[in-house]
Amino acid sequence: MGTKIMSHSKQIAEILHASAVIPVVNIEKPEHAVPIAKALRAGGLRVLEITLRTQYGLDAIAAISLAVPNLIVGAGSVTRAEQFQFAKEAGAMFAVSPGLTEPLIHSAKRSGLPFLPGVMTPTEAMEAREAGFFALKLFPAVLAGGVAMLKALSGPLQDLVFCPTGGITQQTAAAFLECSNVACIGGSWLTPADVIAQADWAGITALAFAASNLREDTI
Repeated sequence: MGTKIMSHSKQIAEILHASAVIPVVNIEKPEHAVPIAKALRAGGLRVLEITLRTQYGLDAIAAISLAVPNLIVGAGSVTRAEQFQFAKEAGAMFAVSPGLTEPLIHSAKRSGLPFLPGVMTPTEAMEAREAGFFALKLFPAVLAGGVAMLKALSGPLQDLVFCPTGGITQQTAAAFLECSNVACIGGSWLTPADVIAQADWAGITALAFAASNLREDTI
């Protein structure tokens, strides 16, 4: 198991370095999925996380995978073992969870999907590392201590990289990206509910463009 999990960890690290910001999107209406994805890609972002919090998550992943093939689409909010296979069948290229459990570890291995597990404390980060995961999601990032926590973790856990997600805004994004152990950040500010309701895809593209320029070396 160790070798395969290590390989998945390398793959997820490569995905995280493909884009400075990963939009975290809840799909409330299925017809919005593809326009949102196209708008984000037009703004320069290469990775997208569609959460499984709504009933349309898997269908959205499938639709986006077909319509926007140059976008790396992942399944977020994976909390149950069986969701890995569902996500893979829908076309997801990676999976993200708010936490890490033994069933999730085993399902990640079986599915072959690169997996980004969530942690909140140093102990959880160390346990994830022992399980073979070296790229982790710090969640919820702001409540976990934000930039100060990431800087503290960079000392004793120098071999780990993070994608902090949860509570980050356009105004605070740059500070997170300046941390040496941050590969990218996740955020929902790129797809505001009111902008989506108005079908203002150009507005989402503008937000994506600003986000893609937060760190030039990841564009």
